[in-house]
Amino acid sequence: MNDKIDYLNINRESWNELVPSHLQSEFYNVQGFLAGNCTLTEIELALLGDVKGKRILHLQCHFGLDTLSLARMGAIVTGVDLSESAIKAANDLAHKSGLEARFIVSDIYALDLKEQFDIVFTSYGVIGWLPDISKWATVVSTHLKPNGIFVMAEFHPVLWMYDNDFTKVEYSYFNSDAILEEEDGSYVDGSERIKRKTVTWNHGLGEVINSLLKANIELLDFKEYNYSTQNCFKEMEEVEKGRFQLKKFGGKLPMVYSVKGRRK
Repeated sequence: MNDKIDYLNINRESWNELVPSHLQSEFYNVQGFLAGNCTLTEIELALLGDVKGKRILHLQCHFGLDTLSLARMGAIVTGVDLSESAIKAANDLAHKSGLEARFIVSDIYALDLKEQFDIVFTSYGVIGWLPDISKWATVVSTHLKPNGIFVMAEFHPVLWMYDNDFTKVEYSYFNSDAILEEEDGSYVDGSERIKRKTVTWNHGLGEVINSLLKANIELLDFKEYNYSTQNCFKEMEEVEKGRFQLKKFGGKLPMVYSVKGRRK
């Protein structure tokens, strides 16, 4: 990576700018959450199982709807995110919902809570913001108790090879260099007028899994899915309730993968 790229501040500013539009979006449906909805989907719920009484660390939590959903299910939760605006919103939502949660502003690499958790959890559009997956896996492992469980659901790296319209392969599957982009808006309606810069990296499955294994996390379960539970790409269709595919590809592309591991 070019050392002159201040990716942390570029991405922090980008996410800070998006928080107001995301809070108002149909995609996040904050009012539905406050009315009692759970924002976790079938993939994460199956992997997490019964979380009642479990201490969970949620990495890259945005403004905490999934974190607070875990609290609503009886977990003792800590959410971490780079964006100060997101964490402020998360604390506001915790107050409004009457749910207990701890939220921390931190770069993932700088996180050192001096405590360990039953579960470390992260999901959807998270690791692409990080240049060094080995370092990330070490942070995960450090914060897990012995025999603690790691759960991750993430968009498949094949998707990130394409341009935003899925008309051509534009980027390498492998982590070859930082991807600098200037974008209008984000994946939710209502943010189109926001112009923002981002810095991301692609991470292949081998890179992710080997990094976890080297960080002393043994693999318990790995799956690939030909659908997404998030309706966040262009030209998607709902093929079953809560399951979305790209219209032009149908079920031919992997869209999501999940990993469940245990710290040895």
